[in-house]
Parts: sequence; structure tokens; C-alpha cells
Amino acid sequence: MSRVAIHAEASSAAPPDVLFAVLVDWPRHAEWMPFTRAEGGHGVGADLAGWTGVGPVGFLDTMVITGWRPGRRVAVRHTGRVVRGEAYFAVEPLAGGSRIVWAEAVDLPLGPLGRAGWIVAGPVVKAFMGLGLRRLAALAARDVGPVR
Repeated sequence: MSRVAIHAEASSAAPPDVLFAVLVDWPRHAEWMPFTRAEGGHGVGADLAGWTGVGPVGFLDTMVITGWRPGRRVAVRHTGRVVRGEAYFAVEPLAGGSRIVWAEAVDLPLGPLGRAGWIVAGPVVKAFMGLGLRRLAALAARDVGPVR
């Protein structure tokens, strides 16, 4: 089995605590990550589940939270049949807002076939991660409202 690493990041006008709050409001996941909905708990040991797909066609991504620093970081271990590995989201303060980083280290299934497929799938996954984070950043900034 091969492991691949991939990450994306985006900046937001929202302060770190607001960006993190929107990130871990799992039912809101569908508002920013295309084709995905999620539910779960908070804190180390809590379970998460995300469905990625269109209608009945897709896959369930089960996870357990392995790291939790409120307002700053959440780390997970993917435990599903399709996605296995680790991931984290880190929120960092920036002047006038914050930055979010999403990093994944996932095990590719299917040996050489999985590695070959990643040549095509990898850039698509990275593009969707970036799109999702830009949408999350904008959503969190809207939650803050206008600066007065």
C-alpha cells in the first residue's frame, strides 16, 4: 500500500475562532465542501462520518478525532473502507483574519492500480480541497458580518 500526502490552504477575513467554529460545525460541511455532508462529535475520541457523492453514489468516510485544540486544530484518523490515513485542519491567525490549512496523508488502495489512478485523481482531489477551503473561508467571513 502506498501513502500519499496532499494539502491545501486558504485565507479568510474571519478571526481564527470563528473560522474554526464553522469548520467543526459538521452539519455545515455541505455548505462549503462540494458533494460532501458530515456529522459527528467534538474532542479527542469523538467519531465523525462524511458522505461524499451524488445521491446514492458515493462513499462513507468514517473518522475518529485524534487531536483537538479548540480554535486552532483538529486531527483525525480515517477508519473507513475507502479512505484510510490521517488528516488535520489547522487555523492560524493572520493580520486581519486567519489562514486554514488542510493536510491529508492517505493510503492508496489497489497497489499499482491505485498509484496510477492517483496521477489523475490527485490533482482533482487537491482542486476540490482548495475550492472547499476558499468556500469555508468566505462562509466564516460572512458569519462575522461587516466590520464596523
